[in-house]
Amino acid sequence: MKKKLQNREVSIGSWLTIPHQAVIEILSTAGFEWLTIDMEHSPISIETIMNLIGHIQGNNMQALVRVSKNEEVPIKRVLDAGADGVIVPMIRNKEEAIQAVNYVKYPPKGKRGVGLNRAQKYGTAFNTYQKWLEHEVVVIAQIEHIDAVNNLEDIFSVEGIDGIIVGPYDLSASMGYPGEYDRDDVNAALKRVYEIAKKLKKPLGFHIIDSGYEKTLEKINEGYSFIAFSLDFFFLGDMARQQMKLLKSKI
Repeated sequence: MKKKLQNREVSIGSWLTIPHQAVIEILSTAGFEWLTIDMEHSPISIETIMNLIGHIQGNNMQALVRVSKNEEVPIKRVLDAGADGVIVPMIRNKEEAIQAVNYVKYPPKGKRGVGLNRAQKYGTAFNTYQKWLEHEVVVIAQIEHIDAVNNLEDIFSVEGIDGIIVGPYDLSASMGYPGEYDRDDVNAALKRVYEIAKKLKKPLGFHIIDSGYEKTLEKINEGYSFIAFSLDFFFLGDMARQQMKLLKSKI
């Protein structure tokens, strides 16, 4: 994943909010490269994280976690549980981006406390994990506030930030129009993100909520490469509603 981000190659994953092994196994059959476990807007607890990460990785996908907030304990706990990387919400400036990286990295490059858990093979492979952390862990800054748009060049300048992912709902909310991300001023903010990333040759990410492929394809054609394609309950609900509507129209 890190190499694909560096090369701005297309990488498509999805979002997990239903904490069940079966959901992971079903999504794995679709060909996603990674799944993000959502700890910010779902009831998923730290107690379930390790099993979910293990099931994702056991089904040949990489496991990211969107942590609840940009704090030391949530970040180090999911990494100690074996996550391949973190998506850190509501990064608004350079200082917050540095803070996120510090919580991921061990000294001297960061401030993360050392613990021994699944990631370190319960104490038998700490040196190996240190090397992996240095070269492979992924840190994604979620850009979902107008302040982040205004400070994006500074955020990109932080060593250890591997990419960004745009959260359109919260971005529109930060501008006073929650959910109205088709407004001209919101689109202008999205365009600024796009232009800055392109100018700096940085990977662009976006979370497309729609479960139809068309909007995701549009983003790929625009140059976005790190794509979160919908989420578990939209795939389930949209198909059920669509097919029931068609069925009822034939009865």
